Order: sequence, then C-alpha cells, then structure tokens
Amino acid sequence: MAASGRLACGDMAAVDAVAARLAARLRPGDAVLLAGAIGSGKTRFVAALAGAMGSGDRVTSPTYTLMHVYETPAGRLLHLDAYRLSGVDEYRDLGVEDLAPEAVTLVEWGDRVAAAHPEHLLIRLTHIPESETARTLVLAGAGPRWDGVVADLAAPG
Repeated sequence: MAASGRLACGDMAAVDAVAARLAARLRPGDAVLLAGAIGSGKTRFVAALAGAMGSGDRVTSPTYTLMHVYETPAGRLLHLDAYRLSGVDEYRDLGVEDLAPEAVTLVEWGDRVAAAHPEHLLIRLTHIPESETARTLVLAGAGPRWDGVVADLAAPG
C-alpha cells in the first residue's frame, strides 16, 4: 500500500463529509473498495458519495443484485457488492473490467476482490464501541494515484 491514514468520525454526518470530500477527488477509472462489518456504514458511505457527485438516485445495497449503476453529472458510478461472490473470478464475470475504465467503481466488501483492482483506495469502516454512530475510517491507497487523496482526506478539516 502506498499511502495510509486514519480518521475518527464522531457521527455518521462526519462519515458523510469524508465521502463528499472523496467524491470531489474521484475520476473515471478509480476504484474505491469498502470493507467493514455488516452495519458499519458501507452503503451509507456510497450514498453520501453519490449524492455529492450529484446523483438523485436512492442508493441501496446491491447485495442481491450485485451491481447498481448511477448516472451523475460528474460521471457514471458502479456500485457493487462482493459479499456473496466466491472470489475475483466471479467478480470479473460481472463484466466490471469492461465498465470500470469509464466509471468510478465502488465495491462493498471490496477487500475480497482487491486483486481485480491493482490500483485502488481501500476504506475500512469500523464501529467505535462507545457510540452507535461513531466510526473509524482506515484509508489505504494501493498505487501512487492515491497518495495525495489519502493525505487530503486524513488531514484535519
């Protein structure tokens, strides 16, 4: 991993703000992999990011459909869920490699298919035990593309 950072978010509004800051830095071809326990806020993060990019769509988890596509003024978003997939081969069978170069790809349970995206940003969301809404976000960038992005997101403000 090229760059890493850690953020403490006191509530889900703070998580939404991180998603919005990230949205401003994304471009077609980027892959953001989300990891964390069930209920940690992966889908909420995607919803905040999509909203920040101008999507008016209702964002829901693609656990059973495997992929949702959202059109935004900033470009296409692919929202996938790797929870039910057996691995990278099954993920690739979805045709993501054909669609990803022209879109921002967001993958819940993305740590399971990281090999399909050699250059990616991994965001691990974890509950802070003392609070129902507080989260810790651990950012890890694979590849130089993410160095400045991680530094900006991890910086106070």
